[in-house]
Amino acid sequence: MKQALQLKLSQHLTLTPQLQQSIRLLQLSTIELNQEIEQILSENPLLEREYESTASEAASFGGDEKVRTEALPEAASAGESAAPDGDWGDRDAAMVSRNTRSDDDEDAPGRQFAAAGTTLREHLLSQITLMHLTPRDRGLLSALIEGLDEDGYLTMPLEEIRDLLPPELDVDIDELETALKLLQTCEPAGIAARDLAEALILQLDGLPKTATNSLARGIVAAHLDLLAARDFAQIKRVCKCSEADLKVARELILSLNPRPGAQFDTSDTRYVTPDVIVRKTKTGWRAGINPDAVPRLKINRLYADILSRERGRGASGEAGGLISQLQEAKWLLKNVQQRFETIERVAQAVVERQRHFLDHGEVAMRPLVLREIADELGLHESTISRVTTNKYMLTPRGLFELKYFFGSHVATDTGGACSSTAIRALIKQLVTSEDIKRPLSDSKIADVLGQQGIVVARRTIAKYRDALKIPPANLRKSL
Repeated sequence: MKQALQLKLSQHLTLTPQLQQSIRLLQLSTIELNQEIEQILSENPLLEREYESTASEAASFGGDEKVRTEALPEAASAGESAAPDGDWGDRDAAMVSRNTRSDDDEDAPGRQFAAAGTTLREHLLSQITLMHLTPRDRGLLSALIEGLDEDGYLTMPLEEIRDLLPPELDVDIDELETALKLLQTCEPAGIAARDLAEALILQLDGLPKTATNSLARGIVAAHLDLLAARDFAQIKRVCKCSEADLKVARELILSLNPRPGAQFDTSDTRYVTPDVIVRKTKTGWRAGINPDAVPRLKINRLYADILSRERGRGASGEAGGLISQLQEAKWLLKNVQQRFETIERVAQAVVERQRHFLDHGEVAMRPLVLREIADELGLHESTISRVTTNKYMLTPRGLFELKYFFGSHVATDTGGACSSTAIRALIKQLVTSEDIKRPLSDSKIADVLGQQGIVVARRTIAKYRDALKIPPANLRKSL
């Protein structure tokens, strides 16, 4: 085969560094954007933050210039759905999983410790230092404390803890059992339990001895699975109690804390800074960029003036590098501005289509897909996807990710379409108002929606119900 050189002329699309940076900044969240900018600030001396206020910050909302807000109203996150008020929801199931109980009572025991940043380990160690113990016993208690998880449960078997101790101590299981019983007398009640039933029993043992307490203790010890399954008839049969007594005992059990150590969780709370703030004006709903989310950047005037003089004299090699950094700084300022302008345009288009949601709530949410916004603004769908990912909008109804306003549609009898978000809201309303003794099944909910002209299959209702963290009908049944 003979080799030869050939010339070929072709065209292909190449992304410039400026365009690549623009795309990258557009898909970043506010936190990631600040991290990216901090990295660039550390590498480019021509760029710096601007800390002084400017006259433009006092401009009116919705104009060409941005506005600084004094404070943002508190709002709930989107998608946080719980069991309906007045019903038990999935709290019985929480007694088995010990993962769904949350203690929001500010006056609950131990909240002061959590607020002060005290860890569970520190809290328990401070208690055993006040006990009259031998160094050996104090060491065994410390070893047991190290074996507790974040919920306060002893997840390590005693045999494993014994094997981890130095052999010369010659610790036996009975000695560890005695130390465990002593540790379980510490606060909060239920600490160092090996399973859920033991944690609840420890808490019940600390309460006054009553007939209700005895019944509750018997249910927890032997029939906790029946309580979680809401098999009240079986519980009444095996415990030989009346429905009234069972109801009071169940109330007592559900008042206990299945996660006694969770109140000492010291993990930092992460807050979301909204990119867009929505307000209602005389002309309708308006979306504007949150000034607190916009990084204040400027060109370092001192270096820029020096480069301007050097450029007039003929830039040297070092000055040429700074000129390149100056151009990069200008690109960044332009791309950051373009990023927020694009977010504002998309947010305003979304607000115009979902104004009924802002007026009436989730039940008025309309179906919306990325292509609708892309066609209106003359942008590509991928650009809309980047804009709506990890970008948040603060509205009078709460704080929502922009993607929350996009959803599939379900057909109606009239030939229209209903948003999946609106259907989930209707499901929540139906479950909230249902008879707790005869909760609605998925098929019944589908029938009720069908009567309203919304055609939804039973399996779709089940999928939406699971997404809302609403348990099935048999677990919503109450006495």
